[in-house]
Amino acid sequence: MDLTGHFIGRNIISFRDLTKDEIEYILQKAFEVKNRQHENALAGKVLATLFFEPSTRTRLSFEAAITSIGGRFFGIADSSSSSIMKGETLKDTIKTVSGYCDAIIMRHPYEGAARAAADVSSVPIINAGDGANQHPTQALLDLFTIKETFGNIDGLNIGLMGDLKYGRTVHSLSMALAHYNVKLTLIAPKLLRMPKDVKEHLQSRNVAYDEIECINEECKKLDVIYVTRIQKERFGDLQEYERVAGSYKISKATLADLNPNVKIMHPLPRVDEIDPDVDDTPNALYFHQAHNGIPVRQALVSLVTGAIK
Repeated sequence: MDLTGHFIGRNIISFRDLTKDEIEYILQKAFEVKNRQHENALAGKVLATLFFEPSTRTRLSFEAAITSIGGRFFGIADSSSSSIMKGETLKDTIKTVSGYCDAIIMRHPYEGAARAAADVSSVPIINAGDGANQHPTQALLDLFTIKETFGNIDGLNIGLMGDLKYGRTVHSLSMALAHYNVKLTLIAPKLLRMPKDVKEHLQSRNVAYDEIECINEECKKLDVIYVTRIQKERFGDLQEYERVAGSYKISKATLADLNPNVKIMHPLPRVDEIDPDVDDTPNALYFHQAHNGIPVRQALVSLVTGAIK
């Protein structure tokens, strides 16, 4: 299928909206960008970065991605610096800002906000995270990193560990991986298991998955363990949190009981779920993963604005 020009003007809201061919096309363009095939592609393009919720990696990654291939950006880093504090609705903000730019990159604390913005925007909306719902650009850079590391995504055994209930990164990644022939292991305490709708999506795509509460013997088969932070604030009982928190920590001792070639990924920021002594092992992939946000986001912004076809 020829997808040349297919993404011009396209909103990127959720993996529910993308086919495998479309995902692979984005990844292909990201590899081209990383190989410096599209230098200065965003020259003459202006992007708006609207972050109504605090962000470090995602916001800086987008801004670095835009400027390093010739684009310009303007935006807000949190809602306190926008007219929303004066009572302006999100839809009015989007209607106004869309007249100033070629695309809008938006993070918002409420689920569904990106879809609502897309309904009224005259330029493409790229969802940079909407509440506990979706984070498609993070999942794209995750897929890119896995494919770059292993050469393929099909055939891998991938574990998702930690807060699978509220972690928007694992929601998007699960839906993305549903396009591939993978086996998933969902590692989480009962209170923080993957939401029903995500599991139903996996089932509808015939993706095999197991649910377990902690790392066990079966995890020796894993090629990747994607770690997320156990969110202490979600627990009403501190003792209950303390009982599970230690079970969701990767250390060199943990690695000794796993596949020696397993790769450890994390969307960052981490707290204590990956011991710093893992950082200097060949298993650690999370900082490289974060750096891959640049070419992936460069490719995506360039595709939706028509800078790359």
